[in-house]
Amino acid sequence: MQVICSGTYWKGGSVKLIIAIIQPNKLEGVKEALSDVEVFRLTVLDVQGFGRQRGHAETYRGHEIGVNLLRKVQLQIAVNDDFVEPTIAAIVKGGRSGVQGEIGDGKIFVLPMDECVRIRTGERGSEAI
Repeated sequence: MQVICSGTYWKGGSVKLIIAIIQPNKLEGVKEALSDVEVFRLTVLDVQGFGRQRGHAETYRGHEIGVNLLRKVQLQIAVNDDFVEPTIAAIVKGGRSGVQGEIGDGKIFVLPMDECVRIRTGERGSEAI
């Protein structure tokens, strides 16, 4: 199996963009789990946000300060349909805290990817992947 970015596998088929937001300390575990399912290409971004956690309180110079934006890591992975479920399973496996997970473990979004353009050549679609 191969990630969509190889170009060989996208012949007008359905392609998805998987966006996962995880805890920074889970990144290495997620990368290992993705490698196990032969997903090797991804983009990693440092992001900030909050969900149910709604931030936390920190003490700075003796004063308690509310921090409502928490540091997270965002992964962006383009895959063909055959890789959507294995990719999701790998992210869950590597990103979950404990057996049941905890609030703040993150989210996974799956979006359709309509187009891809190679900047260097201007190629579009399957030629650009």
